Amino acid sequence: MKYDLIIIGAGSGGFASAIQANELGLKTLMINSGLPIGGTCVNVGCVPSKALIHYAKNKNLDFFHAIEKELALVAELRKEKYEDVLKSLKNVEFIEGKTKFVGENEVEVLDRRFQAEKFIIANGSTANVPNIEGIKEVGYLTHVTALSNKNLPQSIAIIGAGPLGLEFSQIYSRFGSKVIILEKGSSIFPPGEKELVQRLKEILEKEGIEIKLNVEVKEVKKENNKKMVRFLIEGREEEIFVDEILLAAGKTPNTDDLDLEKAKVKVNERKAIVTNEFLQTTNPNIYAVGDVNDKPLRLETTAAREGTIAVLNAFKNANLKIDYNLVPYTIFTDPELAGIGFTEEKQIKELKVCACRVLELKFVPKARIIERTEGLVKMLINPQTKEITGVHILAPFASEIINQAIWLIKNKNTIDDLINSTPVFPTISEALKICALSFYKDVSKISCCI
Repeated sequence: MKYDLIIIGAGSGGFASAIQANELGLKTLMINSGLPIGGTCVNVGCVPSKALIHYAKNKNLDFFHAIEKELALVAELRKEKYEDVLKSLKNVEFIEGKTKFVGENEVEVLDRRFQAEKFIIANGSTANVPNIEGIKEVGYLTHVTALSNKNLPQSIAIIGAGPLGLEFSQIYSRFGSKVIILEKGSSIFPPGEKELVQRLKEILEKEGIEIKLNVEVKEVKKENNKKMVRFLIEGREEEIFVDEILLAAGKTPNTDDLDLEKAKVKVNERKAIVTNEFLQTTNPNIYAVGDVNDKPLRLETTAAREGTIAVLNAFKNANLKIDYNLVPYTIFTDPELAGIGFTEEKQIKELKVCACRVLELKFVPKARIIERTEGLVKMLINPQTKEITGVHILAPFASEIINQAIWLIKNKNTIDDLINSTPVFPTISEALKICALSFYKDVSKISCCI
């Protein structure tokens, strides 16, 4: 069985690859194993978790029915956006089964062998299970199992902060659980801007979420129908008793079972597939996209874009690549934390120069109107050119506003360009212009629409 292209994985990266391959008329085979068709995003990622974050704001919806509603939405979107789309791809065949390479251009699936001119590996990642004594015997939730668990625990320990840990902490807390986050690092989100991350921590703590940093979890065990978690913090030993444990300690690329050495494809110490800027692996006929590769951002959006690029690079010699500095991220807490471009620390390290301003959201009239002034906006510029190099937002609707910053940075706009714009009043997105103004003047002494 020979194909132009074989795609391993049926998530966002795999589907973007398949759609592009279909448009090029390539004879394509897509192989899925693990999660249902659609992969992480629609099944156990962005769609269900963001739905639960939204449902948690509804005081009339209990946890059990929120999970049922979320599962129904997932099934609906999986059918519309993946199962039905697959049926429309006339050049793409689809099979399910565990896959491994048996040569540089050949894979085996359920005792059948398939060859192709090119391959794209897009089979995602799996939640890490930290090496904690007793964790497997006591049991735990991951971001996957939590999305189908209809039982709301009275108390829950979340091991690991970061986007998953923070989002789930607020989901559980707002539905009524007592939440304790145990994070091994000194920050809940090290890649973020320090002022905004610290403010988000304070907001979550004000809601009743307990956050412990610099924690080393040593042991978990069952005691009196509770799960005991023993940990070290700042040299002292502590114990907590909870009803449930959620692991949010990162993810590992799904490369162990692929027999990549037979395809001459190398992985790094994180088990991620090593790729060049064009997404080629150490075997030039094999590409890797999404969570399974070694690129700096592991988002649904980057996986999909990488899938499209990989096909065009493989069959059209397009030499396309992604500038990951121009890809925004968002943590969907309330308020949301979003960012794009340089952080202050990274800019000083790379450009050796930096100027920045931090704007309190209380200076944005719309924030006052909706009584949401707890957030911050931070803007970075190159002081020599006034070009905007980074934008970071902690605010309601930050995920919507940050998309404007893509073009500010991509087009090398200056703070003067932004100041000369006329945004709608009153909006939270006005914060970008007001923050730009703060490089020149005291924004507490300006009128609403300046």
